[in-house]
Amino acid sequence: MSELTLIVASKNYSSWSLRPYLALAHTGQPFREVLVTLDEAETAANIAQYSPSGRLPVLRHGALTVWDSLAICEYLAETFPQARLWPQDTEARAVARSVVAEMHSGFSALRQNMTMNIRARKPGMGRAPGVAEDIARIRALWGDCRARFGQGGPFLFGHFTIADAFYAPVVTRFVTYDVELDAVGKAYRDAVLELPALKAWSEAARSEPPVKRYQ
Repeated sequence: MSELTLIVASKNYSSWSLRPYLALAHTGQPFREVLVTLDEAETAANIAQYSPSGRLPVLRHGALTVWDSLAICEYLAETFPQARLWPQDTEARAVARSVVAEMHSGFSALRQNMTMNIRARKPGMGRAPGVAEDIARIRALWGDCRARFGQGGPFLFGHFTIADAFYAPVVTRFVTYDVELDAVGKAYRDAVLELPALKAWSEAARSEPPVKRYQ
C-alpha cells in the first residue's frame, strides 16, 4: 500500500490539523507525520511544498494529494471502510454529516474568541458576543446526538466517527476556557479526552515552543 503522509500545523493551535489526525489514527493505518511550525519566516514556503491551497492540513497517499480537513476525513472513510468513520445507519449518517458540516462552516464567534490553545488555561476569557450562543448550540447538539444515536459507546454516535474528530478541538477549547457543561456534555468531553490519539497530540502540543501571535 502507498505511504500515507499527513502534513499538519503546530499542534497546540491547529484545530483543523487535529481533526484528520484523529480520523487517520483511528483507521489504525501506519502513517508519516510532517509538522510545519506556524509564524516563522519560512512557514509559507514550507506549506507551499505540500499544499496547493497554501493551507494545512494536507494528506498525501502515494501520488494523491488531498487538502481540507473534511475532504481528508471523507477520503479516509472511503478508503478504510473497516474503520467505520461514518455511522452505518442511514439516518445516523445523515445527522453525523450535518453536525460535521455545521462545525466545518459555523461557530465563527467561538472560533475567533476561544482559539485552540491546548496548554493554556483561560477561565472566564473569550466570552465575546455570539460565543454564548455557539456554546449553547454545541451543548444541545451533543445532547441530541447522544440521546438519539449514542447507544453502544461514549461518543456522539456510539462508536468514534468523523463527528467526534470534528468536535475534539471544541472539547480542548472547553477545557482551556473552563466552559460549564451538563452531565451529558461532561461525560462526552471526558471520553474524547481519553482518546489515546488525542492524548499523544496534546502531549506533543504542550512541548512545542509558544508562538507569540497565538498566545
